[in-house]
Amino acid sequence: MTVGVLALQGDFREHAQVLRTLGADVVLVRRPEELARVDGLVIPGGESSVMDKLARAFGLADPLRAAVRAGLPVYGTCAGLIVLADTVVDGIRGQESIGGLDISVRRNAFGSQTQSFETDLEVPVLGDAPVHAVFIRAPVVDTVGPKARALARLADGRCVAVEQGRLLGTSFHPEITGEHRFHEYFLGTVAAARFLG
Repeated sequence: MTVGVLALQGDFREHAQVLRTLGADVVLVRRPEELARVDGLVIPGGESSVMDKLARAFGLADPLRAAVRAGLPVYGTCAGLIVLADTVVDGIRGQESIGGLDISVRRNAFGSQTQSFETDLEVPVLGDAPVHAVFIRAPVVDTVGPKARALARLADGRCVAVEQGRLLGTSFHPEITGEHRFHEYFLGTVAAARFLG
């Protein structure tokens, strides 16, 4: 299968490496014609407002929205989760999201870079072993709408991983910790989508 990684900004190289390790063919997506070639897409961490501006500048924003509406499997981490949210609570002026996930998110919910942290999360869909999660200027899911479901929460109850149909989002960065189960789970969604057409 061919999986794209949105390569406008952020840690797209790390995602590409994980996906290649798991056997996927990877395309770095910067243009609509590259997006049209992929069976699934990963939107990496980075700066969501910059990704928004670049997606519009490169003519990718509308094709991305159309692809999500058409059922393209997409996994967003950190900034990618913000990009997929239907509502961004505290976006900068003029910031737009691609949408698709029936959630509202809050950017930089845990504070600045110096307040980054790591913790273990229970993620039942990935098995019994906890997921070691790294949060770097991370968003949090403020509300989970009826179409989406929470996959993981912090000890205080805040949602940090969510799924809706073929869309997956995490507040944290599994691509930098050697934790590949979220990518494997996403590739299963991509494979199922290809089978179903």
